[in-house]
Amino acid sequence: MHEGVALNRANWDERVAVHLRSTFYNVDGFRRGETDLGPIEAAEIGDIAGLRVAHLQCHFGMDTMYLARRGARVTGLDFSTQAVAAARALAAETGSSAEFVEGDVYDAPRLLGEGLHDLVFTSWGTIIWLPDIARWAQVVAALLKPGGRLYFLDDHPAARPLDQAGPEAPIVPTYTYFGGAPFESDAQGSYADRDAVFTHTRSVEWMHPLGAIVGALLAAGMRLTALHEHDATAWRMWPCLVQGADGLWRMPADRPSLPLSLTIEAAKG
Repeated sequence: MHEGVALNRANWDERVAVHLRSTFYNVDGFRRGETDLGPIEAAEIGDIAGLRVAHLQCHFGMDTMYLARRGARVTGLDFSTQAVAAARALAAETGSSAEFVEGDVYDAPRLLGEGLHDLVFTSWGTIIWLPDIARWAQVVAALLKPGGRLYFLDDHPAARPLDQAGPEAPIVPTYTYFGGAPFESDAQGSYADRDAVFTHTRSVEWMHPLGAIVGALLAAGMRLTALHEHDATAWRMWPCLVQGADGLWRMPADRPSLPLSLTIEAAKG
């Protein structure tokens, strides 16, 4: 295991309790059936009733259970012991049919079964925690039946190297886009609760350029079927972003729009 993955697992184990009580996730709203997938994925995912779905890097499984509510036979996979325990508990409490497996995403074909799935679903803050994008694409392809598809939604790779010191400051290139060493962080808080205090504060992120992601999928035998760029993201990436009525964050009206997230869809074979 890469040292960074071990650091990330400890950090994400600790995030679970914080995220469960955060307004960002609104677990109480989920319990009452008042919430759904985010607006981008809800609009794009299509009819998944009856499909066998693998949800990679599912955290504590709310999106997994949203997919199950839409009629999918879905299994969520996450490397965090605490996340999987919380997901199983929440599924039992709410009567969800979603199932959950603990394990590394690179072991997904062994843990979930090769060639069995109609859909691999992954969204928001996933591949930045993975050191090897080519191996990830091979995992996606291995999980899918012939003709099965990938639905991938995440921050736009072109936005990730940028940062902003404050809401009035310029947005400037800060981190490398092509190659380079992984980005190591040692900080408190998370996107769901900026004020949270953690014991395991170190984490490691890997930059995967858009060409590397698409190229890895093509090399793994996937066929690109859609690529959509969006002017919104699920979290406050920079201080100047403004939250809309749909819950997504965008550039303010007095600044130029930027690509903040993207969808990649691909089919096997």
